[in-house]
Formats: sequence, C-alpha cells, structure tokens
Amino acid sequence: MHPTFSVIFLTTLIGVGQGLFLALFTEQSYASVNLLPGQPGAFYVTGSLIALAFLLGGLVAAIGHLGKPSYMVTRAWRGITQWRTSWLSRELILLPLVMFLIFLYLLFHYLGWEANPFGTTGVSGQLTLILGGITTVMVFALFICTAMIYASVRFLQEWACALTVSNYILLGGASGFTLATAYAAWAAPELVGFYAGWAIIITVLGLLSRGLHLIRNARLKGKSTLQSAIGVRHNRIEQKAMGMMGGSYNTREYFHGKSAAFLKSIKWIFLLLLFPLPLLLLWAGMDGNKGMLLLAFIMQYVGLLFERWFFFAQANHPQNLYYQTI
Repeated sequence: MHPTFSVIFLTTLIGVGQGLFLALFTEQSYASVNLLPGQPGAFYVTGSLIALAFLLGGLVAAIGHLGKPSYMVTRAWRGITQWRTSWLSRELILLPLVMFLIFLYLLFHYLGWEANPFGTTGVSGQLTLILGGITTVMVFALFICTAMIYASVRFLQEWACALTVSNYILLGGASGFTLATAYAAWAAPELVGFYAGWAIIITVLGLLSRGLHLIRNARLKGKSTLQSAIGVRHNRIEQKAMGMMGGSYNTREYFHGKSAAFLKSIKWIFLLLLFPLPLLLLWAGMDGNKGMLLLAFIMQYVGLLFERWFFFAQANHPQNLYYQTI
C-alpha cells in the first residue's frame, strides 16, 4: 500500500496522547493508595493539556487526509452513521469523546474537585479516579478501533491479525509513557524512576509484539495468484505490460513504489530508533537527566513514524499482481 503521511501522523500523534493520559492516570492510581507521593492538581492539568495537544494534532492530520477538508464541517456527521459495522465510524465517535473526557479530567483537577463519594475507604480523589477510569476504558477502545480499521481488512494478510491491535496499543503506550518520563523530569522528578520503569517494560513488550509481527509477515504465503488476480485460468501467463501508457489511481494508491532494499532499510531504521536507543536513553536518564529523557521521546517518536510508514508499505494489495509490470 502507499503510505499516506496524514494517516501516519494521525495514528502516531493520537497514540502518544492516549499513552500519556494512561501514564498520568496510572500514577494517580498509585498515589491514591499511597504507593507514590501525591501530586498537585497542576501536574495533571499540564499533563492533560499536553495529551490533548497531541490528540488535537492527530485530529488536524485527519482533516488533512480529506480530499476537501471543508467537508469535515458539512459532512462529518455522515462518517459516524455506519458505527454498527465500520471501525472507522467508531473511531470518529471515540476520538472526540476521549478528548472531551480528558478535558473533564483536566477541569476537575484544575477546580480541585477531589471529592470522595464512597466515603473513607483509604482511596483519595475518588471522583477524578472514577472519571479517569471511564476515560481509560474509552482510550483502550479507541486504540482497538484504530487498529481494527486495518486488522479487519482480511485480503491484506500483513494486517489481518491480532498482533496489529497489540502493536497499536503497546507502541502508543510506550511513546506516551516515555513522554511522561520526560515531563516528570521537569514537573515531578521523584516520579522519573516510576515512569521510566514502565516505559521500559512497555517498550520491551512492544518490541516482542512487533518482532513477532515481522516474523509472521516474513513467512506469509499469498492467497492470490496472477491467475486469480486477472481472472484467467491458464497454467502459463506471461505479463508484458500493465495495460496503460502511464500510471493510474491503482498504481499510485496501492503500491509504495520503493525497492525491496529501501523497504528493508526502513525496517532496520525503525527497529533501532523505536526500541534499543530509547531503552538505553531511558535507562541512562533515570537520574533525572532532562535532555536525555527528552531525546528518548523524540527518538522513539521518529522511530514510530518510520514504523508506521513500514506498516502501511508492507501490506501488499492483491491487485499489485496485475499491475506488477511497468
């Protein structure tokens, strides 16, 4: 498939925002039972603003993906009417809902609404914990919907597996927790070790999931043949041309146009930038080195851009059997 940069930025930016919120709520959950030092409301307000900025950036990228962005205002409602059958419609519903819930989470902390409706139970800040718990469920639902847009396309064998879903969740979570580590280095240095530890664990799990996905895809055997692609049942078919003088929508949108060597180089670049280098920087920056932790996030996010490009480019549409000769 031909990777579209607006979709690449959409999926990676909202993944960071979702992961950062999960990091904030994880810390609050620990602090509510005195496993971590409690933080003032400003810590969650600023962190939530950063998460919203990434989610908004993803939303802007999604608008850029439209042929006519003005349709986003006049016809956006049509995109959610197929929510019973379309994962894309569900994503369109959940993305603004998640943003709204994170805004409420931010607002409650800003206003100091830390009531305990369940009384003295040893858990503090119950109102924001309830809201954060609901938001967490919606965040994971959004991860699943975004991933299932691709995992549900059965004729693209490289995408159609559960590992696509686990990759979206783990890589988004890893980038969000790495950003939370860098944020904590400025706002709450005592939390750097906590966030860095979780970022390392999730990044390692992401490496395992993505590695298994790469191994699986390398062993795939195509279900389509040249005969089935063009509808001719003959034992010997020799293709001389793609049937036209120049390119078309099919040749532009369903193939990346790069060589196998280029694709292989992208794979090793994203593996290096997304996993081992950030892990080393996180480990080395556990003492609170701000520059090193910020570099870890930047490097991991750049690696995530390369990974998402490779994810789209690796999917081989069956129609490419017909247009293989140019």
